[in-house]
Amino acid sequence: TPQQDSPRGIWPVFRIMDENGYFRDATTTDLSKEQQDDAILTKTTDDATDLDTLRRHLMQHAQPHLQEYLQSSTLLQQAPHEYPDVQSKSTLLRVFIQMSRLREMDEKFQNAQRQGRISFYMTCTGEEAIHLGAASALSREDTVLAQYREAGILMWRGFTLEQFANQCFSNDADLGKGRQMPVHYGSRALNYHTISSPLGTQLPQAVGVAYHSKLSSHPTVTACFFGDGCASTTDFHSALNFAATLQVPVLFICRNNGYAISTPVSEQYAGDGIVSRAPGYGMAGIRVDGNDVFAMHAAVAACKKYALEHSAPVLMECMTFRQGHHSTSDDSTRYRPPSSNSPGDPLERLQAFLRNYNVVDDSWMATVRDDEKMKVLRAMEQAEHRASPPLEEMFQDVYHEIPPHLQRQEEELHQHIAKYPDQYKQKNKTH
Repeated sequence: TPQQDSPRGIWPVFRIMDENGYFRDATTTDLSKEQQDDAILTKTTDDATDLDTLRRHLMQHAQPHLQEYLQSSTLLQQAPHEYPDVQSKSTLLRVFIQMSRLREMDEKFQNAQRQGRISFYMTCTGEEAIHLGAASALSREDTVLAQYREAGILMWRGFTLEQFANQCFSNDADLGKGRQMPVHYGSRALNYHTISSPLGTQLPQAVGVAYHSKLSSHPTVTACFFGDGCASTTDFHSALNFAATLQVPVLFICRNNGYAISTPVSEQYAGDGIVSRAPGYGMAGIRVDGNDVFAMHAAVAACKKYALEHSAPVLMECMTFRQGHHSTSDDSTRYRPPSSNSPGDPLERLQAFLRNYNVVDDSWMATVRDDEKMKVLRAMEQAEHRASPPLEEMFQDVYHEIPPHLQRQEEELHQHIAKYPDQYKQKNKTH
């Protein structure tokens, strides 16, 4: 925090779970085989281990600084009601299911772009723990302004596979009415601002949203997500300076995945990453292992609490790795070795945790992956066979009454289509 000394030298990385799926003390080396064996929880039921039992067991073996987190973590508590999308009250298992769903969605949607079925796509492979760790620590009332690699946050809030598919296929059920590029999601109902293509625009906008919450005395935070490349824009400086001087409750959550398209971080800055800039703005900051879903959940929960109690911004740097291409317009093999992979893949790490502590077995996890694959394929098939949005909607929703110049443009468009009907075969498929 601004009242404390900044770390000397390199900022440390906050983490809870190691790459092998065991809880650990951030100041120690990896657990020995004997310690791992001692930490394993014996499964007592035929189904998933009760979260309360798991939490009590983890507290017996956890380091002191993790006791409070384990006691209060909603990841390790049953939800009061069943989650409709996973038919379970287990928040932890919902995280795994949605992480698996994201992987399947990214793979299948990217393949659909390669097949010419959609025009564009961007995967978030390797960064899912940032989404789900943060989303599970925020409330639905907390406004989210994201970039274009945070689909998991929207998914956690209830955006369905059908809605993702409708947006990417730009059909008549797309909430954006087919006007946006694929992956530019948005949902007013889920308090998630629509994605904007220009880099960094969401940063100063997030400060405005948070300032409104402060003036309205709403006990909510604004969560703004962006990448390491976005931190090189002027909007980054403007936003952080405004947030600090206005003292607004906003979380600036940076995904440092190693690359801004093809530019590695070694060519983006000479200092210690992104979080080291926090003291210069007079704000709190933390660096988190972005592949550790427990660390992300704990850090976002703590930062949200701090932001609300102090009406102040927080800068978070989440260390991760972009496993895929920047987008379907990019070929990452041209600027980095194809063998590059994520240190501690978030899905594999969570799988190891569930396996290590006998929460579920490999058979259950394999079934989840198969089920999610089929759900994605069904959602894509349904979206692909829906009709296109009506052409007249292209000219609506900008002005209350359509002005003459847009009326002329609409008329000219229809005349052009009538002149070249074979070039404009609009889908008019049944629902």
